[in-house]
Amino acid sequence: MKPVVKKIAFFSFLSLVCGAILFVLFCIFFDEVLFVRKNTIYHVDTPAKIIALTFDDGPSPEWTPRLLWEMKKQGAKATFFLLGKHVQAYPQIARMIVAQGCEVGNHTFSHQVIMNLNFEKLKDEIKSAEKAIKDATGVTPVLFRPPKGWVTDKDKKRINQLGYETILWSLNSKDWVTFDDKYIVRFILDRIRPGDIILFHDSGGVFGSEGGNREETVRAVRRLLEKLKERGYIVTTVSELLASRKL
Repeated sequence: MKPVVKKIAFFSFLSLVCGAILFVLFCIFFDEVLFVRKNTIYHVDTPAKIIALTFDDGPSPEWTPRLLWEMKKQGAKATFFLLGKHVQAYPQIARMIVAQGCEVGNHTFSHQVIMNLNFEKLKDEIKSAEKAIKDATGVTPVLFRPPKGWVTDKDKKRINQLGYETILWSLNSKDWVTFDDKYIVRFILDRIRPGDIILFHDSGGVFGSEGGNREETVRAVRRLLEKLKERGYIVTTVSELLASRKL
């Protein structure tokens, strides 16, 4: 290979590596949904000192029950955006969520990024998850959260046509990065305000929506609920938060 060609190949490879590193750093330290919040629900204008706690990618037989226990101890509730494939695998955990007075939402069946899907495939992902959730819990969800929060304006219209509200978030715990629980809690408490919707995960990890170690999430939720209670906040579901908004 000629020296010039080698040099071009080297710099091309270097550019790709640098681009990949920058993309990973962006995902870790910035919240990409800032760019797609228009025409979604991510914060509620409410006079009450109330916030919504949400979890994505479950249910998990290991982590969801532990999170439910932490909420039960503090009299808190949350909305769980469930994956249809996980509901099919662990229907008893989905029922446990509903039995505790928490809310279930739709997070697609298989966690595909919906920006890549045509309408029929998007409909199949949403309706298949909807069926799995209804079969397991008797509840038909009406709230939808796109995997990774990646959604286009066209997707939002399609989601609405399928009978759903698109729910994003105003505070991202970034617990999937496995940050220390004390850092997560401090980050949220420094920014919390009435009407916020907070994102956590009850399944998955850095490289997928299954498995993963959510120990830091459990610890963070425990500490966060204690601190929010001290500050006089009510921690509840997205639907109850929506019901509190200013008319």
